[in-house]
Amino acid sequence: MRKILASALALVMVAALCGYGFWTQQRPEGHYLSDLRIELAVDQGVPGDRGNLLGVEPLLYPGDYQNLQRLHRKLAAYLEQARALGLVNARTVVVLPEHIGTWLWARGEKNELYQVTQRREALQWLELSNPLRYGLAMLAAEGDDRRADAHLRMKAEQMATDYQQLFGGLAREFGVTLVAGSIVLPAPYVKQGALHAGRGPLFNNSVVFASDGSLLGEPQRQQYPDSESRRYIHNGRQQPLHVVQTPAGRLGVLLGSDSWYPETHQQLASQAVELVVNPVYLPGKGSWQAPWRGNRHQPAATYLPLKRGEVSEQVAWHRLTDTTAPMLGSMSVFMRGQFWEQGTDGQGFARQSGRLLTGAPSAGARLLNLWL
Repeated sequence: MRKILASALALVMVAALCGYGFWTQQRPEGHYLSDLRIELAVDQGVPGDRGNLLGVEPLLYPGDYQNLQRLHRKLAAYLEQARALGLVNARTVVVLPEHIGTWLWARGEKNELYQVTQRREALQWLELSNPLRYGLAMLAAEGDDRRADAHLRMKAEQMATDYQQLFGGLAREFGVTLVAGSIVLPAPYVKQGALHAGRGPLFNNSVVFASDGSLLGEPQRQQYPDSESRRYIHNGRQQPLHVVQTPAGRLGVLLGSDSWYPETHQQLASQAVELVVNPVYLPGKGSWQAPWRGNRHQPAATYLPLKRGEVSEQVAWHRLTDTTAPMLGSMSVFMRGQFWEQGTDGQGFARQSGRLLTGAPSAGARLLNLWL
């Protein structure tokens, strides 16, 4: 009798495991509607031979990341509207916001992940739906927040491939140089023209794509991760900043709060930079007018001319990104949208000849154009 019961129990467990394994492979897609409107918030200068910086501040939600076709449809619609306004040409440098590629960890998951209202619930669905990937990622995780590390590490190679396919494809489709915001990957590297996730700590990286869809230079690592992400994202100061040649001029990328520090601007200036772009992700609805949070965990922040809470985020970003280095223009571009309970904020701005260009504030998707 005991043998029969043990055999029956084993069969039940095997059936349960098989059922769970089958369930994890199911990825049905739900109904999807998306707002493809975008407004031109800043349009400075007149068309010329030098080209232009074109910032795109997309309005994004978790459902936009369910598959690459959805995300491509929205971003391509924004760029198509910019082209209709005469803002896209062979010398255009398109700039997308920070972490637009990081959210690719949510690609291809179950409907429940996109439908819940709390990020912690979405991450629970991610873990339950990918038990083997998550388990292996936890074994390799580093930093103070191993769970957050594992969530990004578990699909890293897929994310790298998706990132290059999507943003390299958009650059080729519209014939532009494209600064693809950023993506968090473990020790990324380029081999035979393809972006790969490596083994090692996580870095926040920006990649620039040429108008034929190829990679321009190496992934640019963030130098000064902010106070929250530093628990799992490592600083990239061992890899110096570099400048890439584009049809519009020599381009440098400063990720997020890297634009606050004089050292980063000096690194780019020493390489005869002509254009500086700053993809930004500012979490928290209403944070643009809230007191500046600073970056108290970075020793270099103690030398900044502003103290934490002294001014608003808006004032801090406007002041700290200003530089006296001569250049054709600069632009900061912010992520917009809602990712579960966490909203985003920030109004993109540009600079040219010492003049700050902000445009009217709005809550929707925005275009920022600066003729060079």
